[in-house]
Amino acid sequence: MQITDIRVRKISKENKMRAVVSITLDNEFVIHDIKVIDGEKGLFIAMPSKKSTDGEYRDIAHPINSETRESIQRQILEAYEKAEDPEPVQA
Repeated sequence: MQITDIRVRKISKENKMRAVVSITLDNEFVIHDIKVIDGEKGLFIAMPSKKSTDGEYRDIAHPINSETRESIQRQILEAYEKAEDPEPVQA
């Protein structure tokens, strides 16, 4: 399984979320709404999630091993660094 496309939409708001990303796997399967978050230890990704009835957020798509997660995160963060910054919003 290879990531064949990464689309990064950087966010200009002043919060911890820096971008929303979509990835395509093997030119056949897309995962939307992966978030790039600026945490205490630097940037990381958060997979798409949904709030459950108990109030907890649960991933709805995610890698099942750490090697795959690290590979996806590395590729997304590399694409994030190369992506253009968003245009400032004029008031």
